[in-house]
Amino acid sequence: MASRDAGDRVRFLERLPLARGRPLLAGCVVAALVAFALFLRFAVDRGLPPGFPYVTFFPAVVIASFLFGSRWGAAVAAVCGLCSWYFFIPVFDSFALLRGGGVALGFYIFVVATDIVIIHWMQRANANLAKERETSRQLAETRELLFRELQHRVSNNLQVAAGLLSLQKRQVGDEAGRAALDEASRRLALIGRISRQLYSASGATRTIREFLEPLCADVVEASGRTGIRCTINVADDAALNPDAAVPLALIVAEAMANAIEHGFRDRDAGHIEVHLARDGNDLVKVEVRDDGHGLPEGFSIEASDSLGLRIAAMLAEQLNGTFDLLREDRTTARLLLPA
Repeated sequence: MASRDAGDRVRFLERLPLARGRPLLAGCVVAALVAFALFLRFAVDRGLPPGFPYVTFFPAVVIASFLFGSRWGAAVAAVCGLCSWYFFIPVFDSFALLRGGGVALGFYIFVVATDIVIIHWMQRANANLAKERETSRQLAETRELLFRELQHRVSNNLQVAAGLLSLQKRQVGDEAGRAALDEASRRLALIGRISRQLYSASGATRTIREFLEPLCADVVEASGRTGIRCTINVADDAALNPDAAVPLALIVAEAMANAIEHGFRDRDAGHIEVHLARDGNDLVKVEVRDDGHGLPEGFSIEASDSLGLRIAAMLAEQLNGTFDLLREDRTTARLLLPA
């Protein structure tokens, strides 16, 4: 609420002078200011000691300069100065000027001129601020547009590459080659989707949870299995390092794809839980758990013929972490990364 009020005050100051292009409005308000200042000076005249002829006129000059600009402020200063000279500086009710009155009049001219100049400088600074704010707004809009266009083009190019691999698969007769092209196409398409999620348009990085939620939904949707349910359980979230985003996504996607393909083989439904937590002060633990068939006895990634799992282990090493499949109460793919 405080920041919004501050922003409203800045926008109000940027619109000063208020009556630019509306001289009739400014003239009416200025005339009212002068009349009120003169009325107030007469009202307090008896209670003031000698030597305060301008006491109620200074605020009128400041207000007029602040609201309507230096020209109107100078006009108010001139009218108020004449009123003070005529009514409140000896000889009263005349424009005769004694020596002491000349000093007072000179002091008045110096003070109101200083006020008007300072206010004029402030308003010029506000006008420059308004221009800078508008320029910054336009630059921000341009940056956001270019950012979205870049994300869109990168993602589209990767999707095109994935589509080309899928087309090339039709010309491959070997079943293993077709499966390899399928996997490559799937991973390229996944990286294309990841590129849309790494950053916000403002340039801020996402948290791991913000990154994993749409990723896991994409993997489940790509599998075509409507009975698979995936939940994200985050005990301690953290900012996502952009350099680790693609490897992390590929590892989590591979663990989920492995659970869907093998853990839920011959099953229409299943539950996958992606769990994120701290493991001590130095490690972040990401686990993909499923309630599927479980791992066979003596299973190890090194002895497995799954290229995807070996790639996941290799990517984990590149991130200075570890990746493994564990036989617990649920089959668990565990990724440990430096915090």
